[in-house]
Amino acid sequence: MRKKRIFSVVSLALIVLISVSAALSENSRRRKDELYRQVGLFSDALAVIQSEYVDEVNFKDLIYGALRGMLASLDLHSQFLDQDEYDDLKIGTKGKFGGLGVELTIKDGLLTVISPIEDTPAWRAGIKPLDRIVKINDEITRDMSLTEAVKKLRGKPKEAVNITVLRESEKKILEFKVIRGVIEIRDIKEAKVLEGGVGYIRLVQFNDETLKNIDAALSSLSKEKMGALILDLRNNPGGPLEAAIQVAGRFIPRGKPIVYTKSKKDKENQEFLSEANAPFLNLPMAVLINEGSASGSEIVAACLQYYKRAIIVGTKSFGKGSVQTVIPLGDGTAIKLTTGKYFTPDGKEINDKGVTPDIIVGYVAGEQIVDAGPQEKGLGQKEDKQLERALDLLKAVKFYKPV
Repeated sequence: MRKKRIFSVVSLALIVLISVSAALSENSRRRKDELYRQVGLFSDALAVIQSEYVDEVNFKDLIYGALRGMLASLDLHSQFLDQDEYDDLKIGTKGKFGGLGVELTIKDGLLTVISPIEDTPAWRAGIKPLDRIVKINDEITRDMSLTEAVKKLRGKPKEAVNITVLRESEKKILEFKVIRGVIEIRDIKEAKVLEGGVGYIRLVQFNDETLKNIDAALSSLSKEKMGALILDLRNNPGGPLEAAIQVAGRFIPRGKPIVYTKSKKDKENQEFLSEANAPFLNLPMAVLINEGSASGSEIVAACLQYYKRAIIVGTKSFGKGSVQTVIPLGDGTAIKLTTGKYFTPDGKEINDKGVTPDIIVGYVAGEQIVDAGPQEKGLGQKEDKQLERALDLLKAVKFYKPV
């Protein structure tokens, strides 16, 4: 009797598995059929254009345009890259590229500045994080894709581009004339010892040289008897994920989770751990962030905050926490595709949420920064309220013990 019951249970389980498998197979077949129908529709439209359109058409332009539209329809960060754009992207991660020196995204349907990069034309002109670029050379950007906007902002060095900006925090429309230039990015803008033996590193962007440069800066500051550290990530728009993971890993124990990603396929989910033996585990730290801190800088700040490894000071970060994978295509072009989202070690999503500081310094109206101090006076200057607050906290470090 028992054997019969076991056989019945096993048989039922097999029937369920076969039914589920059949349902999945049927669903997969339907999706493929639908895909083939839609591809056929595209092919039919292409044939009609070739046959009936009044002028001769360049089919490469048509296909590229279709790819741009397809990628843009997915989300704000996925995009098709032609050969020039793909080459620019590869050059940008090496620390040198052409343009204005501003990181952009589409937010709330508007072309939005994530952050101007220090000592670039955009920075010197007075462009600020969260500025909405509403016109480029008198052309309205409302329905413009990110790729189109970037192309219009690019150009030969020493040529001017006119930008109209909506600064919602001040309820103003501002006009800027920015002279294009060749942008060379130093990831570490400044590394020095401040009063009281507090080290200060201003990391303005992550690139392929960041690990080497952060190690050199930490080594130099250590020789100057650094007793605590302020890592300034304000207006840092991010960069290669690996560089951000390496920086965070300098300050937490080996083998600890730094960030993990969730993707469409479970097998593609990834957890990134600290890999190096961190030499600065007991160094008291503060991290400065603001509304221009995005992506990689948010990963570092969130990680050090989670492990209570640093006090986070400033204002809420930008909230750019999605994974873009660049996939080369056959003709030298590529697609930049959102393939996942970032989550902090305790499971908090970064995308659209940002990192909230432990100590908020700066006046906030809704989510718009009215006065964060360093935007007007210059990061690292005497009137920098966020830096001064971090210094005060580290001077009173006896009440703060990393765990």
